[in-house]
Amino acid sequence: MHRLLGLETEYGLYVDGVEVSDLVDEARAIVQSYAGFCVKHKWEYRDEDPLKDARGFRVAQLSHNPEDIKYERPTGKHLSSREDHVDHVLANGARLYHDHAHPEYSTPECKTLRDLVAHDKAGERIVWHCAQARARQSGRAISIYKNNTDYHGMSYGTHENYLVKRDLPFEWLVTALLPFFATRPIFAGAGKVGCEDPKVKGVEFQLSQRADFFTEICSVDTLHRRPLINARDEPHADQRLYRRLHVIVGDANMSEYTTALKVGTTALVLASFEQGWIPTITLRDPIAAIKEISRHFQNSMNLETDDGRTMSAIEIQRIYLEAAQARFAGKDKEADWVLGEWESVLDLLERDFTQLAHKLDWVAKHQLLQSFRESEKLSWQDEALISLDLEYHNINSDEGLFYALQAEGAMERLVTDQEITKAMINAPDDTRACIRGACVRQFNESIEALNWGRLWLKHENKIVELSLRNAFGHRVDELKDYVRGSSTVGELALKIIQK
Repeated sequence: MHRLLGLETEYGLYVDGVEVSDLVDEARAIVQSYAGFCVKHKWEYRDEDPLKDARGFRVAQLSHNPEDIKYERPTGKHLSSREDHVDHVLANGARLYHDHAHPEYSTPECKTLRDLVAHDKAGERIVWHCAQARARQSGRAISIYKNNTDYHGMSYGTHENYLVKRDLPFEWLVTALLPFFATRPIFAGAGKVGCEDPKVKGVEFQLSQRADFFTEICSVDTLHRRPLINARDEPHADQRLYRRLHVIVGDANMSEYTTALKVGTTALVLASFEQGWIPTITLRDPIAAIKEISRHFQNSMNLETDDGRTMSAIEIQRIYLEAAQARFAGKDKEADWVLGEWESVLDLLERDFTQLAHKLDWVAKHQLLQSFRESEKLSWQDEALISLDLEYHNINSDEGLFYALQAEGAMERLVTDQEITKAMINAPDDTRACIRGACVRQFNESIEALNWGRLWLKHENKIVELSLRNAFGHRVDELKDYVRGSSTVGELALKIIQK
């Protein structure tokens, strides 16, 4: 469990009376409404290359969804690059910006599931506070949804990030991860009414909001022709030692428990790979498998493997679980929690999935919608159910259906409201995020530029670089002490040079 973890969430946005083509302006205005302590407009992209593929080449260009034309700026609106892209780095080490028509929040780097869940929920509150401020300014009602579809054919992501050792061959990593990611929606899915593939009929409810939108096995793309395995090679760390596994196949989860289980199981699977375990199963068609699992979980559980066998999603998950149990049982408290809950969830999915309604998003949503459908005598095709599906993801705690369930004690919690409030203003104290956050607080005016791996600070007529690429373990504590013990950039620069 001891690796850097992070989540990036693009939030769905609805503004009363605003056309789709103007939502980019609204997303920008929402981010601009952030009132907390931060560094604005200084994100540095020089260490990022979205065209670089981990398989050893650069692609010519990324695929673009033709539907994105809806979000193109109307003729006559001209903004500078700084005005066009609003990007904040917060004192808690996180990044708040907008991606086209979506406010987006990237958590700071975390090492524990508890910290990650708290910072993910802190992101919800931060985005919601920004939306409220914008609503007061504009006089328009704004709704923010932590989901993955607008139900008009557009999908937006919730991406996971895991620090992985570079010596794991990427092509092997792809093969080893595909069965796990294809079957993970049985506990990690957010649930969804209907299907957005017009060629597919008869799907009433499915496990995953994202499954409909994947068409490729592996590529660097994220906006169109989406892959099950994203190959973008941007480690944000020492690239000789590490890679960042950028996972785009997951759903946006409201449940704290589901988020922790989704990330925790994936971290243990990666740790198993790093210890030399090689899964012996490959799926004949992973793309078809994730769609089949999502759309027909209760009726069809047989997935074809390359060696001619058929296996259920639960059986495949148990292969990964048993490998992790053999290597990490008893190693630490958090790993034991993940292993125990992983096994318990698989057992209940096999026996009676309804017993997981207080833990898993898709089960909670299914029961909520099923109850409403039966009481109102509606079919699954009724648009009222799509509206309720969307409201499950409303991050307004006074209106969202998930938060209504949580207020009733019907959803299991892993963190307290106090921990979430703390995460809104403080970075985790055991990762490099605390160094970034401390610099944002102490040397705000001196920061020339920054990104996940580096900061550049102005000192007299020079630029001092503070590298966080190898800031792990004791190095985090050392740099943290440097920053917090320096009253000026000059003092900090001297400590860096002397070291």
